Amino acid sequence: MGEIRVRMRLENESDHYLWMERELSRKKVRKAEVEAVVDTGAVMMLLPEELVEKLGLRRWGKVVVRLANEQRVELEKAGAIHLTIGDREMSASCLIGPPGSEPLVGQLVMEELDLIPDPNLKTLTPRPESPFLPTLKMKRVA
Repeated sequence: MGEIRVRMRLENESDHYLWMERELSRKKVRKAEVEAVVDTGAVMMLLPEELVEKLGLRRWGKVVVRLANEQRVELEKAGAIHLTIGDREMSASCLIGPPGSEPLVGQLVMEELDLIPDPNLKTLTPRPESPFLPTLKMKRVA
């Protein structure tokens, strides 16, 4: 199948909010555009430590992550991030990877943005049933 990579725009969510409220200029929003590996076996997004610092993300909490080789490692979480892939946007948190690690996009991002891996185009594409807006599943609330 081959590796799937996707271009994504990341912004500090607090800065993004202040810009939307016209309390911060667009130039002062901490942002980055990166290429990430789509990892269908990962749940969360992972960003290298230096990118988390560049974006000024707040660190909060730790989780134990089970790697593909069954090894368990403890990683910190950070956020919040305003994330854009194509024309779809969301707010997210991330795991902090070691310096120099590759950014990874996991299932939570793909689910919320309603994107599916396309092995032919080697990218993420909107689900055919929801080409214009993400469609999310939700059980009826009483």
